Amino acid sequence: MKTVPAPGCARGLAVGLLLAAAVYDVVLYAGFDGTSVLPMASPVWQTLAVVLVGLTAVLWPAGRRPGWLTPQVRTAVPALASALLTAASLSVRGPVVFGPGEIGILLSLLFIAVRHCPPRWALVCGTLDAGAMVLLPVRLDVAPGDVLGLDMIGLLLVGPVAGLAAYLRSMDYRRTVAVSETRRSERLAMAADLHDFVAHHVTGILVQTQVARMMAATQPHELDPVLASIERAATEALASMRRTVGVLRDTAPEAVGHRPAGDLAGIAELIEGFATPGQQIALRRDPAVSDHVPHEVQAAAFRVVQEALTNIRRHAADATHVEVRLRDDTGRLAVTVTDDGRGGTQLPVAAHGGGFGLVGLKERVTALGGELGAGPRHRGGWEVRAVFPARKP
Repeated sequence: MKTVPAPGCARGLAVGLLLAAAVYDVVLYAGFDGTSVLPMASPVWQTLAVVLVGLTAVLWPAGRRPGWLTPQVRTAVPALASALLTAASLSVRGPVVFGPGEIGILLSLLFIAVRHCPPRWALVCGTLDAGAMVLLPVRLDVAPGDVLGLDMIGLLLVGPVAGLAAYLRSMDYRRTVAVSETRRSERLAMAADLHDFVAHHVTGILVQTQVARMMAATQPHELDPVLASIERAATEALASMRRTVGVLRDTAPEAVGHRPAGDLAGIAELIEGFATPGQQIALRRDPAVSDHVPHEVQAAAFRVVQEALTNIRRHAADATHVEVRLRDDTGRLAVTVTDDGRGGTQLPVAAHGGGFGLVGLKERVTALGGELGAGPRHRGGWEVRAVFPARKP
């Protein structure tokens, strides 16, 4: 048995009560037997027209509203019609009555105006609806302060209804801001993924392709390992791109929630595919470094190594020795990447990157309570060093 959500039940109950009140107004205006219970001079058809216009404005389905039926039009036109009828009643002999249907319609329109109208129009349309409600007793030739019963209840509800609508409007705004910030942070995270993973693999492909071209003339028999490395890097780049695009499109179920993050174990695999002919790379991991480091710290450490290696390819392709160290630094995880390059590179200018990799990486590291530093070494080359808290606070 399918259950109806609570908001749907409340909405249905409110619509039912409003329709019942409108039917009561029709009965009040025309009577059950077709004879009007109002004085003959009363503009019954005008009163019914106001109710019908108000019901149309309140109940018109959202998916079928024409473009011109904006919240401003929906809330201002019925209120103006009600106020004009009130003004016209001053020249009519006998009372021009109003019923709970019109009261409920004006309260509903007040709610819509305060919650859904643009900021500049919310005050105007809300004032029109509240003013039309306050003027209703004029039709009975009494002052608003002298009204009792249903009329007074309607007047007393103006404040609470406007307050509730304003509160819900503020909640809508907060939700919109939260969604916007979430989307923005998600886009930034995906941009970081594209930079950290795809750019890393593509840079490796470019460097190794240049090596293969040089070897083709002098060492063609040794090309196979280089070509195999290019193939592996291209496959990994495509896989990373597919996962990221899957998250963007939200159409690949296996990609959602599986954005590549990396960990300490993945650093060894990262290093295996990095070295080019004539280049040595070593991973030195302190046995004291635990595999139970918080996952977010492991992912950040992986990104530090990845960014450092990518920068070596871009800016120090002449490096012959690269070393990655993971060690325990008095209860903290220290990650160091060093090279002996002197800045020699054959990459095109377009492949050098925008210079924001380390900037974004520093934000990631400091957000975890860590520290990141990068600079030249005394004996030549470059060093990138990051220190993370190895335990959750």
